[in-house]
Parts: sequence; structure tokens; C-alpha cells
Amino acid sequence: MKVGVFIPIGNNGWLISSTSPQYMPTFALNKEIVQKAETYGFDFALSMIKFRGFGGKTQFWEHNLESFTLMAGLAAVTSKIKLFATSASLVMPPAVVARMASTIDSISNGRFGLNLITGWQKPEYTQMGLWPGDEYFGRRYEYLSEYVQILRDLWESGVSNRKSDFFQMDDCRVSPRPQADMKIICAGQSDAGMAFSARYADYNFCFGKGVNTPTAFAPTAAQLIEATKKTGRQVTSFALFMIIADETDEAARAKWELYKSGADQEALDWLTLQSGADKTSGKDTNVRQMADPTSNVNINMGTLVGSYASVARMLDEIATVPGAEGVLLTFDDFVKGVENFGTRIQPLMKSRRHIEALAKAS
Repeated sequence: MKVGVFIPIGNNGWLISSTSPQYMPTFALNKEIVQKAETYGFDFALSMIKFRGFGGKTQFWEHNLESFTLMAGLAAVTSKIKLFATSASLVMPPAVVARMASTIDSISNGRFGLNLITGWQKPEYTQMGLWPGDEYFGRRYEYLSEYVQILRDLWESGVSNRKSDFFQMDDCRVSPRPQADMKIICAGQSDAGMAFSARYADYNFCFGKGVNTPTAFAPTAAQLIEATKKTGRQVTSFALFMIIADETDEAARAKWELYKSGADQEALDWLTLQSGADKTSGKDTNVRQMADPTSNVNINMGTLVGSYASVARMLDEIATVPGAEGVLLTFDDFVKGVENFGTRIQPLMKSRRHIEALAKAS
């Protein structure tokens, strides 16, 4: 099973709480996290993009770095780990993104890939005067389909003349082209999102579900398998999980209860409000899931809470889900979390024995 880290490009990571670790995003912090992840054999690191946070007393995600420049910096101080930046496709023209990606491909010597998002939080774009209107919600995957085809044109041939509803390319050129095959990630959960991933992406991220229910995302992975039968392409799932681990199950559970007790309700109310703006994508989108009140203190991602041995066992269960190639992990405390994963959890995982074998061989 492959393992990635969803690095904290925004303040406080993925816990909307006043009782969780409080920190600002910096290059130094993310450099330490990614270099540790590389040391312990993580397969990739991914950074999101966010232009406006949720507010509240914790000012959740009001402080953010920029994805491409961050990953370019990390590319220069790593040597093995794969790096993915996120393109805010609504405000970043595909020809510019294609060139930035080619540049980071050069810096990283072929270790770069791209996560594509459509954009869902309207105030991120209205604040810049760049929201195209609410009708965009209903056509966002049409837009992204045209966008990704231009990227592929430019990366594969260096030229695009593609003309469509949203873009008019006129002998558009990019050179040098990437030295490695540029992998595309999407996080489609709706029917339209799944169809997009099946046709254009290499990997699809999905939310893990619930607390200590590691295989509950299996129906989503199965949905992607069905979608790829129509396209004939090989696209695999990566499930997003938060790890809250300690020496014992009881100690880990105590931390989780502490974080929930400090939930920033004002920020959570903002999330709920924004998730309701899209009236067209249905109930199965990742945005809808984020606003579910079940455990939204960590944006409702699947959460593995327990001892290092318990978390290792649950991660191995994830590896048994058909269509699941790996996990994308977040942590309550990223520096300690990555360290503990590498030294206390990974050595106990059957699905990561190949990493231990490589470590011993070197």
C-alpha cells in the first residue's frame, strides 16, 4: 500500500478546534515534515490550495501558503518523494499551470504531479472578482475536462490549438515539456466527479468515513471501479484519513475527545453555510460530507484513533479494499505524527513490509 502525507499548508492543519495543536504554516515546518516523510519511505506529499478560510476564534485556514511555490521549494530539498501541487483551475489558466508544472518537474527531476480542483467555496473567488456565477456549479466538471485536455496537449506535444466553450487556444506552446509522465489527481465524489476521474485522472482521492471504520469507504472505491469500466482506464483510489495515535488506545481516545471539546463552532457554521451554496452537485460530494455534523471538528475525514498497534492494524485493513492503492494521511501533530508513523506504526504494518525491507537493505 502506498502512503502519502497531506501537508499543512494552512494554519492548524485539519482540526477546527481551539484545543488541538495551534500553529501557523511555514516553509520550515513543511520542509521538516516532508523530509521526515521521505526518510520513512512515504511515497508522496500533497499540498492543497485555499484562498480564504472559515474564520472563527481559531481563524481556521485564514493563513495559507501557496501550493506551487511551496512544492517548488520542497522539490529542491528532497530527492525521492513524489510531490503534488494543487491547481485552482478556476483562476489559474491551464497554459500557465502547464509551464509551472514543467518547471517543478525540472527542479524535482521528474517527481512532480498535479491535483486538480474545480473550486467550491464561493467567497474564495468573489473576494477577487473572479467568480463566474453560480451556474458554474452545474458545469464545473465540463470546465475541468476542457482544462485537463489542454494540459495534456501541452505536456505531450508542446502545442495546443484546442477550442471549446471555456478556452480558445491559438498555437499555445509550452517548452521544455516534463521529463516524466505527469500524473493527475482529482477528488471526485459526485457522479460527475467520478466520471471525470475515470476519464482523465490517474488517481482519485476519497474521504475515509467515520472513526475507526477503515473500510467504510469501500463503496466509493467500488463506484470508481464501475466508472472506469466505461473508460477502459486504470484509475485507483486513495483514501483520506487522520491518524491520532498514542501508546494506548485510551490515551489516543483522550486526545480525540479533547479536540472535539474545543470545536470552533463559528468556523464550522461557515463551512456548513458555504457547502450549501452548490444546489446542483447532489448529496454525494466531498463538500457535503465535510459539512456533516457527525465529526466535523476534522472536516469529517475518516479518523483512526488508537494505539500504534491498533492504527497499524486498521491501515492494513484499508489495503484490503478493492481498488484502493493507498492512503493520504493527516495528523493532529504533523511532525510527531510522521515520526511516530515511521518508527512505531509502519514497522507493524503488513502492507508496508517492502519499505522495511528497503530500509534494511540500505
